[in-house]
Amino acid sequence: MTKSVDDLLWIRRCLSGDQEAFGTLLDRYKNQIFTLILRIVPNPSDAEDLAQDAFLKAFRKLEFYDPAYPFITWLFKIAHNTALDFLKTRSPALISIEDDESALQIEGAEIPAEEKIDSALRAEQVEKALASLPPLYREILILRHHEGLDYDGMAQVLQIPEGTVKIRLFRARNLMREKLSNWA
Repeated sequence: MTKSVDDLLWIRRCLSGDQEAFGTLLDRYKNQIFTLILRIVPNPSDAEDLAQDAFLKAFRKLEFYDPAYPFITWLFKIAHNTALDFLKTRSPALISIEDDESALQIEGAEIPAEEKIDSALRAEQVEKALASLPPLYREILILRHHEGLDYDGMAQVLQIPEGTVKIRLFRARNLMREKLSNWA
């Protein structure tokens, strides 16, 4: 059974009054939603609260979910809007993303320390460049490259036309290239 079909079964159970069914959906997607929000909002404590708010909103609006679209896309949209609403009440801040040490490891190969350091420095530069982008460009790169959404999925999450997604992604990539080349 595919994840989306399985999601629909849990959603139906939840809508029919099974209060534990939504917990299953929450467990399935909580890490992805938290990670998305954390990349938009700089504080882990705020991101955790916002992730809970996003799931609460999703639970309250579950009857409006359209099963023609993936459930995760619908959740991303709610999480994205929750994070942006939070940022509107505060001044936009830069995102600080911790390095992922597992990205430096290659299965079955020992990487020399110097290469690990170079790789970590490049990853840090990429994260700093990403954090310095305006939110509308930062979020499009996060949705595409960290969450793996296609153009249609990004358009649904951001509630903009697919053509606008393509333009923003093009501009965001150019800004990243420019920032990274200036730092090199």
